[in-house]
Amino acid sequence: MSNKKTPLLVLAFGALGVVYGDIGTSPLYAINEIFFGRGGKYSPSNVVGLISVVLWALILIVAIKYVIFVLRADNDGEGGVFALVALLRRHKVKTAAVLALVLTFGAGLLFGDGIITPAISVLSAVEGLKIATPALASFVIPITIAILTGLFLVQRKGTAVIGKVFGPIILLWFITIAALGIRQLIIEPSILRSFNPLEAIQFIIRTKPYELLIILGSVMLVVTGGEALYADMGHFGRSPIRLSWFTVVMPCLMLSYLGQGAYLLSHKPVADSNIFFSMVPHTLLYPMVILAAFATVIASQALISGAFSLASQGIALGLLPRLKIHHTHQEHEGQIYLPFINWSLYIGCVALVVSFKTSSNLAAAYGLAVSAVMLITAVSVLQVARLEWGWKKFPAFLLFGSFALIDLCFLAANSLKVFVGGYVPLTIGLLLFIVMGTWQWGKGHVRRTFLGHSSMTMRSLLKIKEAQPAGVSSNLLVLTVHNPVDLDSPVPPLVELFFKKFKHMPQHLIILTVVQTKRPYERGPKRLEITSFENNHQKETSLLSIKARFGFLEEPNVERVIAQIATRHDLTPDDTMDDWIVYVGRERIIIPKTHGIHVFRRIRARLYAFMMRNSSPSYEYYGLGKDGRVSVELVPVRID
Repeated sequence: MSNKKTPLLVLAFGALGVVYGDIGTSPLYAINEIFFGRGGKYSPSNVVGLISVVLWALILIVAIKYVIFVLRADNDGEGGVFALVALLRRHKVKTAAVLALVLTFGAGLLFGDGIITPAISVLSAVEGLKIATPALASFVIPITIAILTGLFLVQRKGTAVIGKVFGPIILLWFITIAALGIRQLIIEPSILRSFNPLEAIQFIIRTKPYELLIILGSVMLVVTGGEALYADMGHFGRSPIRLSWFTVVMPCLMLSYLGQGAYLLSHKPVADSNIFFSMVPHTLLYPMVILAAFATVIASQALISGAFSLASQGIALGLLPRLKIHHTHQEHEGQIYLPFINWSLYIGCVALVVSFKTSSNLAAAYGLAVSAVMLITAVSVLQVARLEWGWKKFPAFLLFGSFALIDLCFLAANSLKVFVGGYVPLTIGLLLFIVMGTWQWGKGHVRRTFLGHSSMTMRSLLKIKEAQPAGVSSNLLVLTVHNPVDLDSPVPPLVELFFKKFKHMPQHLIILTVVQTKRPYERGPKRLEITSFENNHQKETSLLSIKARFGFLEEPNVERVIAQIATRHDLTPDDTMDDWIVYVGRERIIIPKTHGIHVFRRIRARLYAFMMRNSSPSYEYYGLGKDGRVSVELVPVRID
């Protein structure tokens, strides 16, 4: 979450490097694809109309829809797909539940686009070498792979140091592309007619529907970073993102796109169908390639960090299996590294570079996933406007319905890319959606199975403890998913299992339940809820149930909770819990070999069992298991 004491200008400057890396590097390939890419038909008569479409896409989709309206849909200051999921889950409305499901699919699509963005960004920058020295064309792919390899290798070290130079480099990038655009505008100012929306409307009317869809699929590349504005809101806040957009990013992007249009109107040669690098004076080509490479690495870094954050949020919300998470900064929980996500992205990026070979070919795979997410966001924020903001039906449907209609047109256009590369993010999104759905289904099944095996109540457990000989002495903390709140609550299965196995109950017992809520951060007295089941003022015996709440953006550090408990004199027999045993469970999934299970249910069960075996144990995820006091009980769970 952004620090409120940090000056607005400092936050706005920082947002340049993190929030706008993706959309800021679109000028490298977007206009090339529109005029010279798949189905592109360059003609001087099309230039003004097409640049007008580009400018108004930026204005309507990014500036008005995202920057002005969607940024209002925050969950405790956080934005993004999972923030919308959390907002909609607060309301027990049928449409909200359906949209939450669709948003889960949207999260999978974002991972799909996350593989394409570094590949297309870095490749498009390195392709400038072909313009500077055609003999270097054969080195473009090896250099691109080398840059990507270095980028993913440094992820485990964290981005705290690198992040300090993000803002200045991206600011230099924006100033440079704006200067290149102004240089062409001075030569050919007639391109300024593109600001007139009638030019865009007339172009759309006179273009055949199929050709228009192909063109809109390429125009989508101009706005693909729009979703990042919303996803990164929690890092900087709404106002800094808006300030940097309207003062730096939007003007510089418009000047770059106008300059590329002016270059085409001037009838100058376009080398290797690359308008952007053709505009650069020959003496500045190599410095420009280097600057573009830095800018695209920063754009890729921001996206990789976003993928780490998205995955950790998915884990916290119970949508994804627990993965190993390394915290790369002692003070900032948000700076994390997930090895599995990192190397999955790397393998995907390299595979795309090798198989698609050019940024133009990669552009055919880009845009389908993000256009689907943009449509899902528009429809979801429509519901948020009604449920959270109290808007009436007509203004909500008029505004966000209009945005959804525009997004639907772009989705229809990008659907034509399915068989020429769009299947890549779509397949990844579908697979992740299946993974998330299966993980939720399996965890729900395990939870119901555990609770179904509880035969004791807390009242009977208390009687057993009171009837024990005075000589029984031990201290036990049980980590469980079930939080008993009164004497009639069922005993957590792990506690009952301990009693059946050891035939006695510990003198001091704490039942600890960790809950990660749908809020980004949890504060206040409800963060730690304590229920005492007997009078423990004498500290001779105790039976406590504690619920610890963490937001989905917080590190669920149970050691910190245990330290808090240890300092409470009314909770523990001493001032330390070093000699306490932490008792945790680890499920062992059993799938019967009978033919009574439906084939799809069996496949789903096997997938869940595979994910469970390869996920990090809950005690490791909660920061436990680093010493010998953790005792793990393997609990068989039958799925049939």
